Amino acid sequence: MSDPFGTLQTFDLGNGKRGSYYSLPALEKAGVGPISRLPISIRIVLESVLRNCDGQRVREEDVKALANWNAKAPAQIEIPFVVARVVLQDFTGVPLLVDLAAMRSTVSRLGRDPKMIEPLVPVDLVVDHSVQVDFFGSSDALERNLELEFKRNRERYELLKWGQQAFKTFGVVPPGIGIVHQVNLEYLAKGVLCGSGAPAASAGGEATGASLPLYYPDTLVGTDSHTTMINGLGVVGWGVGGIEAEAGMLGQPVYFLTPEVVGVHLTGAVAEGVTATDVVLHITQMLRKAKVVGKFVEFYGPGAKALAVVDRATIANMAPEYGATMGFFPIDEETVTYLRGTGRSDELVAAFEAYYKAQGLWGVPERGQIEYSVDLSLDLSTVVPAVAGPKRPQDHIALPELGNTFRHLFTKPLPDGGYGKTADDLTKLFPVHLDGGPGDGKHEMLSTDARADKGHMQEGAPKNVVEMITNRPTPDAASDLATSPYKVADVQIGSGSVLIAAITSCTNTSNPSVMLGAGLLAKKAVERGLKVNPAVKTSLGPGSRVVTDYLDKTGLSQYLDALGFQTVGYGCTTCIGNSGPLHPAIEDAIVKNDLIAASVLSGNRNFEARVHQNIKANFLMSPPLVVAFALAGRVDVDMSKDAIGTGKDGAPVFLRDIWPTLAEVREVMASALSPEVFRKLYTDFASQNPKWNEIPGTVGDVFEWNLESTYVQEPPFFTDFGMAPGTISEIKGARPLGIFGDSVTTDHISPAGAIKKESPAGKYLTEHGVAFEDFNSYGSRRGNDRIMTRGTFANVRIKNLMVPGVEGGVTKYCGSGASPLVGAESGGGAASTIMPIYDAAMKYIEAKTPLMIFAGQEYGTGSSRDWAAKGTRLLGVRAVVAQSFERIHRSNLCGMGVVPLQFPDGVNAASLKLDGTETFDLLGLSDDIKPMSDCTLVIHRADGTEEKVTLKSRIDTAIEVEYVRHGGILPYVLRQLLS
Repeated sequence: MSDPFGTLQTFDLGNGKRGSYYSLPALEKAGVGPISRLPISIRIVLESVLRNCDGQRVREEDVKALANWNAKAPAQIEIPFVVARVVLQDFTGVPLLVDLAAMRSTVSRLGRDPKMIEPLVPVDLVVDHSVQVDFFGSSDALERNLELEFKRNRERYELLKWGQQAFKTFGVVPPGIGIVHQVNLEYLAKGVLCGSGAPAASAGGEATGASLPLYYPDTLVGTDSHTTMINGLGVVGWGVGGIEAEAGMLGQPVYFLTPEVVGVHLTGAVAEGVTATDVVLHITQMLRKAKVVGKFVEFYGPGAKALAVVDRATIANMAPEYGATMGFFPIDEETVTYLRGTGRSDELVAAFEAYYKAQGLWGVPERGQIEYSVDLSLDLSTVVPAVAGPKRPQDHIALPELGNTFRHLFTKPLPDGGYGKTADDLTKLFPVHLDGGPGDGKHEMLSTDARADKGHMQEGAPKNVVEMITNRPTPDAASDLATSPYKVADVQIGSGSVLIAAITSCTNTSNPSVMLGAGLLAKKAVERGLKVNPAVKTSLGPGSRVVTDYLDKTGLSQYLDALGFQTVGYGCTTCIGNSGPLHPAIEDAIVKNDLIAASVLSGNRNFEARVHQNIKANFLMSPPLVVAFALAGRVDVDMSKDAIGTGKDGAPVFLRDIWPTLAEVREVMASALSPEVFRKLYTDFASQNPKWNEIPGTVGDVFEWNLESTYVQEPPFFTDFGMAPGTISEIKGARPLGIFGDSVTTDHISPAGAIKKESPAGKYLTEHGVAFEDFNSYGSRRGNDRIMTRGTFANVRIKNLMVPGVEGGVTKYCGSGASPLVGAESGGGAASTIMPIYDAAMKYIEAKTPLMIFAGQEYGTGSSRDWAAKGTRLLGVRAVVAQSFERIHRSNLCGMGVVPLQFPDGVNAASLKLDGTETFDLLGLSDDIKPMSDCTLVIHRADGTEEKVTLKSRIDTAIEVEYVRHGGILPYVLRQLLS
C-alpha cells in the first residue's frame, strides 16, 4: 500500500488491540498543510485522498491541493474522492445491477470466472420506492399495499433477488423494511470501517513490519438526493447519479469541484412547542436565502452540540432542499450514544470513538477553531412552529400565519405565483358522495399516473413537477382491485380542504421525538372525541419498523389507528408522489370545480403536482401538525386561536389543548427505544418477509436473461468486447442528431414519465405484446435499454432547432433514403425527412455514420440522470458540442465514452448558422490527447462551402481520457479486472 507522505500509523482500538490508519495530524506535522484549521468534512474527504494516493487515480498533488484548501477562494480543481461504500434505492439501483450482470455475462463468454466481477466497495440496495398508498385507513392497508407492490414489480424483484445471492458485496434490504436513508442511519452506517491486512507502523511512525487492520471513515455516495441524511451521524456522503455511483461501486473516484464550506454556528435550544421539523424548515429558508447551492454546510457551536443525532439527521436530510451538497454535523458523544442506542456492537463503538480521537476529528468545534468560507449564525430559541409551502420547501410560514398566507395566495394572480381565484371561491363547498369505491367497475381510478394518459403529467413539464412523480410503476385502475380502499360517506369539500394527510418520509419518521409527539397528540384528540373527515386520505408510512415497535410499545398506535393513520407501508410513499389515488368522486369534484385542495405531509418535497396531480397546495410540517390539520380538515385556519374541532362534550378543542409537552415526549421516549429492538428488526430479513421469499429469483453466478422480458435486458455496452482498448480518433463525416438551445436539462434528455402509444418506446412495447394499459413508466423500465434508448431525447417539450417550430423528440434525417416529398422539408438542396430521433439514429448507425449533438449554455443541467448519458451513447452519438456543460453530465458523457467539447466564447450553433444539413469532421482527437486540449471542427455545408472552428475538449482529467479511450467506464474497469 502506498504511503508517499509517511503518515501510516497505529492507534489503540479501545480494547487493548491496535489498528492502523492514515494520520491527518501526521500529514500536518510533515508541513503539507494547516489541516487542523480545515472544516471537519473537508478533512474526512482529505483522508480518503491521502489513503488512496497511488499516483494514478489519486496523485500527490491532489493531497497537497486539498490539504491547503483556501476557505475564501477554493481552487477550481476536481477532487478524486474514493468512497468507502455505495447506497442505492430500487429504481436507480436496478440499472446498476443490470450493468454488473452484463459484465459477468461478458466475462463468462470470454471463458473466465464471472465471480471476478464484484463491486469493489460494499453496495447496499434498499427497496423503498415501489410501494404506493392504494389502501389506507384500515388494519389491512399494509398487507394489501405490499401485495400490490409485489405484483407490480415482480420482474425487477427477481433481478434483485439474483443479485443478492450472486455478489458477496451487494446486499439487498427487501421491500417492507424501511426507507433507504432511515435504514442507512439506523443500520447500514458503521461510522468507521475496517480493511484487513494493511501494513502498519508504530505510533512514532517507523515501520514495524506487522500487518494490522486499516481503519478509515465511513463515506459514501447514494443514488438519492437525500443520502445527506447520514451527515447527521458525521458520515460524509451525498446523492449522485447512476454513473457516478457506478464509478464508486467499481472503485473509481467520484469527482467533484473543491467546494466552499459554509459554517452555521448554532446557539440556544428549541422552545416548548417547537419540533425538529420546525427547526429544519427554518434552516431551509435561511440557507436558501444564503445561496448555499453546491456548497458543503457544516453545523457547529453549542447549539449543534446539544442536538441529538435524530435532530441532526432531520436537518441534514433536507440539504437538497436548501441546495447544499451536504449538511454535515461533526462527530462527538451524541454520535456514540446514537450508535450504541441503535444496536451497534460495543467493539465497533469503541473503535469509532478511538479512531476519530486519534485523527483529531472528535468534538463539535467552537467559533474561531475552523476556517469557513462563510460563517452564519442561528439561535435555536428563535425558531417558531411553522409549515412550508404551498409549492416549495423553502417557503417558510409561521404557523399562525398559514390561514392568511393561503387566503393571500388564493387570490394572488397566477403570473405572480398565486392561484388567481376570487375570495368567494374559497367559501364554496361541494357535496361528494363516497360510495365505498368502484366495486361496480364504472369508475376509473384517476391518479397521478392515470390510465390511457388521462390527465397524466406531460413529459417535459418543469423539473420541480416531474421529478420522481413520473418515475414509478403505474397503478392499477380501481376496478381492477379485489376490494375497495374507500369508505362510504357523504362529505363536502372545497378549496382549502385537506384531502391528503400523510405522516411520511425519512426526514421525520427517523426522529422518535416527532413521531411520539404525533402519537401523543392523537391520543389526546381521541380522548376528546375528535374525528377526521372521511374525505381526508390519511396514512402513516414509517421509515422503519422500529417506529411501529415503539408506537406499539408506548400504546400510541391505537390512537393513530383510530384517526385513520394506520401504517400503509414501510417505504417512500406520499413524499415522492406515491400517494395513490383519491376517491374518483373527490377527484372529479376537484377537476370540475378547479378546486385548490391541500395536502399536509411530514415530507421534504412539496412541488406542485408532486404529491398528487390534482392537489395544488402542499404543505410540509411536523407529524403532530399533520394529525392536527387532518382533524381541522382545512389549511385556511390559525392554529393559535381557531378551534380544530368539537369535542364529545360539545366544546371547541384547540391545538393548545392537545399539543404534547416536551416533558411528555421525553417520558414516553425513555421507554420507547432499546438496542435489542434494532438488532432484532435488522437481522434475517428473509424470515421476516414471506413475500420476498416467494419471489423465484434465479441462482448462479451469471444472470439468465429472459429475451422476452420488457423490463430487464442485457445492455449492449459490451458488444464485441475485447481486451484491447479502443482508440481515440478523429471523427469524419458526422451528422448532427440534434441542435439544441440553452438550458437543456437531463430531464429533457433522459426518459421519464408515461410512455406514449405512438412513441418509439410505445411501438416497441406494442410489438412485444404489451397492452397499452400495461406500458408503465420509463422509470419502472430502467433495466431495459431498448425502452430507455428509444426514450432518450423523446421528451415532448424538447426543441430540436433542426426542426424549427416543432416540440418533441424529432430530427431532420439527411442520410440515405431521405426524401423532401412527404412530411419533409428541403434545406440548401439537401434531401431531408422529419422523423423521431431514435429512428433517425438507427438509420445512421446502420449506415455507420457517426453522430454529434450541438447545444447552448448549461447543457445537462438538473439532477444527474444516468440514462441521459447512456442513451446518448446508445444512439450512436460520438461527441457533444456545447457552449457550457453542467459539471456532472459532462463527466457522465466521458464515463460513457462520449467526447464533450466546448465552443469558444461568442460562438454557438446559431452564430455558425447550423441547420442540420451539414456534415462535420472533428480533427485533433487522438490517443495522445491531453486533458482540455484544442480540437478543430470542420463544417461541410450542403452548398459545398467549408468552415473551421477551434473547440476545447472537455475531457478534463487523465482518467477521463482513459474512459473515453476504452469506450466508457464499464469497459475500462472490466479490462482492468480481466488483466
